[in-house]
Amino acid sequence: MPIKIPVGLPATSTLENENIFVMNELRAQSQDIRPLKIAILNLMPTKVVTETQLIRLLSNSSLQIELTLLQTASHISKHTSPEHMEAFYKYFDDVCDQKFDGLIITGAPVEDMPFEAVDYWPELCRVMEWSKTHVYSTFHICWAAQAGLYYHYGIPKYQLPEKLFGIYEHHPLVPNHPILRGFDETFLAPHSRHTEVTTEDILQDKRLSLLASSEKAGAYIISARDSRMFFVTGHSEYDNDTLSKEYHRDLNAGLPIHVPYNYFPDNDPSKRPPNLWRGHAHLLFSNWLNYFVYQMTPYDINEIK
Repeated sequence: MPIKIPVGLPATSTLENENIFVMNELRAQSQDIRPLKIAILNLMPTKVVTETQLIRLLSNSSLQIELTLLQTASHISKHTSPEHMEAFYKYFDDVCDQKFDGLIITGAPVEDMPFEAVDYWPELCRVMEWSKTHVYSTFHICWAAQAGLYYHYGIPKYQLPEKLFGIYEHHPLVPNHPILRGFDETFLAPHSRHTEVTTEDILQDKRLSLLASSEKAGAYIISARDSRMFFVTGHSEYDNDTLSKEYHRDLNAGLPIHVPYNYFPDNDPSKRPPNLWRGHAHLLFSNWLNYFVYQMTPYDINEIK
């Protein structure tokens, strides 16, 4: 089934070239079916890239999805044109009276700052509080995972001695959990962050379940006990060249950066890195949509509470 996206969204041509079935709003009006309503609060600076990455993963499902892109009112994007934001994005106040089957909150390059020092922190807190009663299942990515764990459970983040940067091996800890269905016993996922949440803090909170972790990268997939919230500390949505672009950007800017771990062939930044985590990424998002959004959300979306 297709994913319904706004007419003219730049991701459309990229995804159609990959034979991904996307449907614009006009065509979707003729479909006699209730699509899943999924919102994405996009906090990443490269909005178009992140839109494309997430739509690609959400579309790998038999479910029809109606997508709403959200931005913060308290922070103006400096890396995406105002025209794009005005054409395709809504503000939280535009949708705060609505209910959604699912919400994705992306990462953001603000992890070195205390949560309360981030200019849109009060607005994000409003969104996270609202999600408890207006969204059936929320999927937090990277910094948003740390922010969500802090806001909802008081789990602190800690500064790492150096940036965690590369492709790391992970292992399911609860193999029969539906979000992990079909996962290999060892799977790969990208990380790019300066801070962490610790396994010890997560295990001490009985309201949380640690579902997958890495010996080098630490806690990876954390779930609320009722599975209404998921916290994923890495970036499974990344393209094969995302870490490469980040590495060369920081290198050219004279910032301290090491070659991403387990990423470039022969550790040579001149070689094209293969995408070895794509299967895991598709499975993670498909499992979330199928088991924790589609199968659990009331058919009457207004019954979400």
